[in-house]
Amino acid sequence: MEYLIQNGELSIMQKLEILTDAAKYDVACTSSGVERKGDGKHMGNCTKAGICHSFSSDGRCISLLKILMTNECIFDCKYCLNRKSNDVPRATFTPEEICTLTMEFYRRNYIEGLFLSSGIIQDPTFTMELLYRTIWLLRNQYHFSGYVHVKAIPGASPVLIEKTGYLADRMSVNLELPTAEGLKKLAPHKSRRTILAPMRQIQTMRQENQYDLTVYRRSSRFVPAGQSTQMIIGATPENDLQIISVAESLYQKFQIKRVFYSAFVQVNEDAALPTLPGGPPLLREHRLYQADWLMRFYGFEAGELLSEKRPNFNVFLDPKCDWAIGHLEQFPVEVTTADYHTLLRVPGIGVKSAKRIVQARRYGSLSFEGLKKMGVVLKRAIYFITCSGRMYYPVRLEEDAIVRNLLAGEKQDARMEVPKYHQMSLFDDTMPFADLPNMR
Repeated sequence: MEYLIQNGELSIMQKLEILTDAAKYDVACTSSGVERKGDGKHMGNCTKAGICHSFSSDGRCISLLKILMTNECIFDCKYCLNRKSNDVPRATFTPEEICTLTMEFYRRNYIEGLFLSSGIIQDPTFTMELLYRTIWLLRNQYHFSGYVHVKAIPGASPVLIEKTGYLADRMSVNLELPTAEGLKKLAPHKSRRTILAPMRQIQTMRQENQYDLTVYRRSSRFVPAGQSTQMIIGATPENDLQIISVAESLYQKFQIKRVFYSAFVQVNEDAALPTLPGGPPLLREHRLYQADWLMRFYGFEAGELLSEKRPNFNVFLDPKCDWAIGHLEQFPVEVTTADYHTLLRVPGIGVKSAKRIVQARRYGSLSFEGLKKMGVVLKRAIYFITCSGRMYYPVRLEEDAIVRNLLAGEKQDARMEVPKYHQMSLFDDTMPFADLPNMR
């Protein structure tokens, strides 16, 4: 650990300011999905309800202490603020410092868990060893039972990844970019094979662990909240079809819990990077999240939402409306008889409202007013449903007419200005750090 002593001239608060700011572009964190009650001996707990109680203006979770172990890095990825060639302030935490910060913030109810990532110092295995030691100390010496999300470093020793997985709630490996070609262009020191290897290891070990838990009830749980990943959107020329196809493959082949999409933010000047006169493609990112939701919960496939002839989403219409308009032959849907999966494909009808419709029609007749009370968004649904054989009011099932009406009903969205990029920081608001003991 002698490498870390070199940063001893920086106070822990100076390191905190540098390394929380350096971590803000990693969005692959979310609620825990883990149930773990307090045992009276350790500090903290986890609930399935999630730990993400508040969000920043751009939707990022702010209830985790989200930091890097270090922003030092041996790689020179063109899109990364912390790349080797950048002249930026550098800092490195010791495992003990991260533990102290986590406990002090937790005691003050600032956070409910830890999200720990890192740049690569010396080599991937050395970095992974630091992350493992940090989580081990947090669990065993500081007796912290709260939520912990930690990065699995591609290229690190599989033994260290395994040992870390038995201590963490969630692990993630960033895919970085949607395709191997894009990775080769902007991050030539990384490879798709090296990135996928720890993903496969985590998936395999989770499956083995689930079997062990059925046989041996007291077996330790391996990454109980599953794994996630992140892709940068807009840094390379992939279309939306390529991106959601990659996400679909990750869900099917690696049992990824969540794929996160991060709009490319130009923090470096480099000829290989695209220029973004309109700022980060946040609206495109939003549409990708909506499409991702459709694949995860609504039974859609990537090939249904987009095609080779039409490889990108309409940014002014949500993907579900866009799909329905392109498949008007399947509409209108009679809500009193349609099955659950058919209802899910109707714009304006979500998972909860579809379940309510199926349940309610067993006991009586349905009406448009009743559908509205069930949560159906009629301003979208009225073009695609009938109730007891009639439409809400006569509408033409023509693509142009429906599109005009949908856009007219959402003028604000249609004229949406892409907001300036702003990422949460622990230092956005004045916080009473001065009273924290032993923080220097």
